[in-house]
Amino acid sequence: MRLENKVSIVTGSSRGIGAATAVALAKEGSQIVLVDLLDCEETAERIKTENPKTEVIIYKINIREREQVEKVVNETVAHFGNLDIIINNAGTCSRLSLEHMSDEMWFRDINTNLRGAFLFTQAAIYPHMKNQGSGKIINISSISGIMGGPISGEKESSGESGRSGPAYAASKGGIIALTKWVAKEVGELGINCNSIAPGPVETEITKGMNYKLNQAIQRMGTPQDIAEAAVYLASPGADYVTGEVLKVCGGSAIG
Repeated sequence: MRLENKVSIVTGSSRGIGAATAVALAKEGSQIVLVDLLDCEETAERIKTENPKTEVIIYKINIREREQVEKVVNETVAHFGNLDIIINNAGTCSRLSLEHMSDEMWFRDINTNLRGAFLFTQAAIYPHMKNQGSGKIINISSISGIMGGPISGEKESSGESGRSGPAYAASKGGIIALTKWVAKEVGELGINCNSIAPGPVETEITKGMNYKLNQAIQRMGTPQDIAEAAVYLASPGADYVTGEVLKVCGGSAIG
């Protein structure tokens, strides 16, 4: 029980990586706050079935909105008395090419992926994690933020393809930069900030995509692969790790 008596907020926890991570954190003893625009009841049921003593709270919010984010963080601390782990996972992924990218789709990905992570990170640290002198911020980025998105599938006439679009890549690259900046800023406060960069993972976002797996491990990743990495970064075993980008990608982003 590496996370016993800890409290975790997991965004984008209705399914996929977020749901798997919430379940994995609960298995290690953490109390869980689920955050999503979608229904998280199924995730909550999974957690309660496997860990009957775990308390689960659900918030259905728009993570782009400051007031809603601050409400979740403040009420979590008021209820549990502490906040130890933030998993900034919620995201959207447009697959439009640069030629076909609209302002609407650009700002959707930037605001959901990057602004959402910024708002939760800021609200969690100031003042809560700062006052308690500890905390773990874990941002789910992507190898798209490192290498501009893997080549995947054929481009359609609409401009869509299996390759994640420029807005997604830019937002995930921004998350990596934000992670490193925050790590330098809050390390002296006892707070760690790291990022996980998944490669192709079997989720709703990648469903139906034809990925060319030009990588060392010849399979798609699973949400559980990412969840296990998140548990490590949230655990005491990673207390001396900060500002890192942990690539969980089957070797697809080997330099």
